[in-house]
Amino acid sequence: MQFSPKRWMRGVSLVAAIGLLAACQLPKSGPNKTEILAGAVQNGGNAFVVEVDDRVTRATSAVPQFGFSSSFSSAQTLTADTVRPGDVLGLTIWENVDDGLLSGETGAATALDEVQVDSDGFIFVPYAGRIRAAGNTPEQLRVLITSKLQEQTPDPQIEVRRVAGDGSTVSLTGTVATPGIYPIERPTRSLLGMLSQAGGVSVASDIALVTLIRGGQRGTVWYEDLFRNPKLDVALRGGDRILVEEDSRSYIALGATGGQSRVAFESQDLSALEALAQVGGLLTLSSDPTGIFILRKERQDVARSITGRADLKGDQRMIYLLNLTAPNGLFIARDFVIRDDDTIYVTEAPYAQWSKSISLIAGGLTPIANVATLTGN
Repeated sequence: MQFSPKRWMRGVSLVAAIGLLAACQLPKSGPNKTEILAGAVQNGGNAFVVEVDDRVTRATSAVPQFGFSSSFSSAQTLTADTVRPGDVLGLTIWENVDDGLLSGETGAATALDEVQVDSDGFIFVPYAGRIRAAGNTPEQLRVLITSKLQEQTPDPQIEVRRVAGDGSTVSLTGTVATPGIYPIERPTRSLLGMLSQAGGVSVASDIALVTLIRGGQRGTVWYEDLFRNPKLDVALRGGDRILVEEDSRSYIALGATGGQSRVAFESQDLSALEALAQVGGLLTLSSDPTGIFILRKERQDVARSITGRADLKGDQRMIYLLNLTAPNGLFIARDFVIRDDDTIYVTEAPYAQWSKSISLIAGGLTPIANVATLTGN
């Protein structure tokens, strides 16, 4: 084959152009896999880089645990008929004479529709005086009022009805179908019954958190756990406040993914594989499936367990490396739990940088020459 100086010069020019592009910093979404690994503690950096395996997956699998303290779970269910301070009672009194103490022209029955139980637990009934109502059932209170009135009117007949009042109500706020103030009645004596009375939650049930506030105490549970675990369906007390909120946890997705943004959790337990799927997965032509990193501030105990270093103090910067091309890489990614405020970063494949170099040359965007110039066409 005859040597051609012109062809040799074109080849040298092409190589020089590619070399110049390689020396220049081409646009990219962030550091590549090699650059991140170079910043590991093992290489003098300030973050531990750990390749995820089954052991690491188990050590980092902790998820937020919610529940109620013993003061909530041990509280006995209130008898729906028990009268408490703040309740409102309805009384109807029938007298066995034409001209009774309370009856008038309308008949022998006298209705007292709204009798407020005061803060000390007492009510006032005409001719019977101040009577202690709190702690009694409507039936017990009926007998008590009857005994007070029968000394002044023969054989009185009393009806006592317990209706909603300040002392037997619960407030529901947040993402419930019908927020408001609801009385504690026989079907609504427990947390789940009260939520059902309000129409349930208005967000996806698997990301709804229910907080019960009683005085200075509070407890939080997942809405779905109320159905799975009957022990969480605690008894309510007058004055309880129930707040329903959507799960506020989120993670950040960056790099060569289908979307780059802060992403809300869509389930209680979110795996790395599910998190990648939420943002559109990997990009076929640019993502490096061997270089998927999860950045996290890890608790001291977990960091010690993973690194085997008992000298670590406080939270540690951890970078977990997932390799989807490994024999069990997809299973590892499916089992690795994403936590609140994690950052998922997908590096670009080396091929992507090479493609950018070729595209810039072919597009005539380099300061050297375009393909037509280099080939002499």
